Amino acid sequence: QVQLVESGGGLVQAGGSLRLSCAASGSIGRINAMGWFRQAPGKQREFVAVITSRGNTNYADYVKGRFTISTNNTKNTVYLQMNSLKPEDTAVYYCNADVAARYTTQSYPYWGQGTQVTVSS
Repeated sequence: QVQLVESGGGLVQAGGSLRLSCAASGSIGRINAMGWFRQAPGKQREFVAVITSRGNTNYADYVKGRFTISTNNTKNTVYLQMNSLKPEDTAVYYCNADVAARYTTQSYPYWGQGTQVTVSS
């Protein structure tokens, strides 16, 4: 079993910054990619950013230039540095990872429990 635990959400004023973290643990064989999605009230979950095991990154247009995704040395923790936050960034942010369990080759997507980010105007 694989677990993803997020932290770092909170309340911030517009223009401020927050840093989210997501640590993967459990029976991990290989992490292919880790990323972030978000879901605002009444809206569908949407893609924010992703980083692959090779370090390639991709961002949604609405966060480009403001958010930065990165991993730690062991690549089992992913971070999302969020700068110049806007009220429309308010959402529950979910960590996502594509993981193959130990001793297996098939990978599956795993989700964290979500962390609330609220940006006040």
